[in-house]
Amino acid sequence: MAQKQKTKGKTPESSMPTGIQDRAYWSDLLYKMASPVILNLANGTLKKNMPVEKAPGYGLNAEKVTYLEAVGRTMAGVAPWLALPDDDTKEGRQRKELKDALLKGIVNAVNPSNPDYLNFRTEAQPIVDAAYVAQAFLRAPKALWEPLDSVTKKRVVEEFKSLRTRTGAYNNWLLFAGISEVFLWSIGEQPDPVRIEFARRKIIEWYQGDGWYSDGPSFSMDYYNSYVIHPMLVDFFKVLLDKKRIRTEDYETAVKRMVRYSEFSERIIAPDGSYPAFGRSITYRTAAFQALAQTALMEKLPAYIAPGQVRGALTAVMHRMYDNCNNFDNNGWLVLGFCGHQPEIADTYTSTGSLYMATLGFLPLGLAADNKFWTDPATDWTSKKAWSSQPFKKDYHVDY
Repeated sequence: MAQKQKTKGKTPESSMPTGIQDRAYWSDLLYKMASPVILNLANGTLKKNMPVEKAPGYGLNAEKVTYLEAVGRTMAGVAPWLALPDDDTKEGRQRKELKDALLKGIVNAVNPSNPDYLNFRTEAQPIVDAAYVAQAFLRAPKALWEPLDSVTKKRVVEEFKSLRTRTGAYNNWLLFAGISEVFLWSIGEQPDPVRIEFARRKIIEWYQGDGWYSDGPSFSMDYYNSYVIHPMLVDFFKVLLDKKRIRTEDYETAVKRMVRYSEFSERIIAPDGSYPAFGRSITYRTAAFQALAQTALMEKLPAYIAPGQVRGALTAVMHRMYDNCNNFDNNGWLVLGFCGHQPEIADTYTSTGSLYMATLGFLPLGLAADNKFWTDPATDWTSKKAWSSQPFKKDYHVDY
């Protein structure tokens, strides 16, 4: 009897989309999401054309922060994808268009005479979004940093150094300051060692165990371990490792903790692709799976979690989130909400630009189309196995 249930519950492989179909869906969706930001920035029309919707009770100066939010977050999400070589497929043409446009856009973003000159120099919020720009450069240096002209590079450095006049919250914001400094270090500039060391020490002190960091001195049950902490800490530590400022085992521990957290991420994806809407910043949508996406991108998934399993789970999330919820306005911009337009659930620091964190869930597009993440057959993920009477791996606690 149990064997019949198992056979009945398992999704037939013949009914699952192929990796080619999944990749086409992902790339079309990321192109749809990112192109309004990137193409407008390239044309100097981002501030002119991007709507600025704000959460009820919004507490920042949106006109001074929302555009850099949109650009930095989008850059960090598309960077691995744009780092792939050019090719003449539909996806390859999409990538090349966005890469060429983004390089033009970066020039505009740091040119004081351009209408889309972005604000790094006032307000605290740019500390956050400069960090995502830095993360994008670290994720795709050959595609996004090296091709820039010398004047633009000099201007980027000046904008980053201007951030040192301000400080932010005593939580994940320490990582934002730290990764901006190690980016500067990676391109041969003198970093602020205090900001680097403070971020390194405090984030590690805030580790709670079993793959979870607290976001500051107290623990918050939300998705910030994925939105920020694990992916940015791993990228931050990679530069420190390259500079011989941390031990190999320190970096490897950070990676192992991200992998452990990613196991939870894979397990919370329900059989229908939904996931719990809890904690702060749920308007960041698919950024909730950045840590799982980065673990897949780095090819560090645990042996029992097949790449096709993660692809199937994340694709189900995307279909559930973007096919069944009206998350774009008539001009293709993201709207405030989780599933559709729900401005009442946006946080008081959230405006239109903030929403482009959603691109961070697409990092596996940085894997080539012939990588096993895309070529392996899609398989059922953990919750789908569990709720269809299939065998699945029981969970456990880890001590690192």
